[in-house]
Amino acid sequence: MPILPTAIRRAVMADELGPPDAYRLVDHDPGPPSPTQVRISVKASGISFVDVLTAAGGYQVKPPVPYIPGSECAGVVDATGDEVRDFAVGDRVVASGWGGMFASAVNLPARTVRRMPQALSFEEAAVFPVSYATAWHALVDRGRLQAGETLLVLGAGGATGYAAVQIGKYLGARVIGSASSEHKRALAAAGGADVVIDARGGDWRDQVKAANGGQGVDVVFDPVGGEATDPAFRSLAWNGRHLVIGFPAGIASLRTNLPLLKGASLIGVDIRQFGIFEPEKSAANRDTVFGLAAEGKLRPAIARSYALADFQAAMADAAAGKSAGRIVLTMD
Repeated sequence: MPILPTAIRRAVMADELGPPDAYRLVDHDPGPPSPTQVRISVKASGISFVDVLTAAGGYQVKPPVPYIPGSECAGVVDATGDEVRDFAVGDRVVASGWGGMFASAVNLPARTVRRMPQALSFEEAAVFPVSYATAWHALVDRGRLQAGETLLVLGAGGATGYAAVQIGKYLGARVIGSASSEHKRALAAAGGADVVIDARGGDWRDQVKAANGGQGVDVVFDPVGGEATDPAFRSLAWNGRHLVIGFPAGIASLRTNLPLLKGASLIGVDIRQFGIFEPEKSAANRDTVFGLAAEGKLRPAIARSYALADFQAAMADAAAGKSAGRIVLTMD
C-alpha cells in the first residue's frame, strides 16, 4: 500500500450532535485506508447549510456519534488500499460523502472519489460535487427542463441556486434568478441569469411575471422553502414543475387545489437517496458535471475561506445564509 509521509492530523469533532460551539478541534488520525479506500490529505472542505443542520442533529437522518461534519472536500491522495487501481499517491481528487470531511485527512471508498478538474482550484473543487450534482439531478432527471423553457431559481445566490442558474443556462433555458440581497443578485447575474429579481420585494409575483413576458414559468427550483414556496408555485404555467430542494426557511404548506388548477407537479429532490437507489445513474450524472467543469462551463463561486481553526465562525457563516457564494474551510 503506497503511503506518503504524514503530518499531525486534526478534525472537527463532537461526542453529541449540536450547534457549532459543541464541536472541538482535536487530534485525529484516520489510520490507513481499507483495501478499497483511498486516504485523502484534505486541502479544502466545503460547508453548506445542510452540513451545519446535520451537525446540529436537525437533518431528517441523524449520523452516529462521535461525529465529524463535512460532506465534500478536495485534496491529494496520500495512501491507497491494496485493491485500488484507479488512483495513485499524489493524485488531486474531489470527494463527497456523509460526514468526516472537516478534517486534515479522511479515508473514503475509492468509488466515491473523482479526479479534480484542472480548471478548478482546491477551494472551488471542494464545493463543487454536491451542489452541481443536486442541481443537475433536479433539472434534468426530476424537472425535465427543456431548451426554451423558463426556469425560476429561488436562492439564486446560494449553493445549489447558483449551480442551477449555470446548469439552466447550459441546458438552454431562460433563467430568472431570485435572491435576497444586492450581492446575491449580482452573483446570479454573473452566473448567467437573464433576469434577477428581489426575493423580498412586495410585488415579487408581478416581478416574476414581468420577467417572463406576462407568462407563468415552466420550472421552479426551490432550495428555500418557507414563505417563498406558495407564491413560487402560483407563478407556474400550465404543466409546470416545482422542484423541492430544501427548506432552510421552514417547511411550507401548499393548498392541494393549486396543482390541480395548474396541471402542475410538486417534485421532491433528494440527492442522498438518489445515490442509494440509483447509483449508476448518479455516477453518470457526476461524470457529466465534472466533465463540464473540466471544460470551464461550470464553476462555483467562493464567498469566503476560513482556516480549520476558525471552523465555528465558518459554520455560523454558512448557517446564516447571507453570503453570496460558498463558504470553505482550508487546511493549510
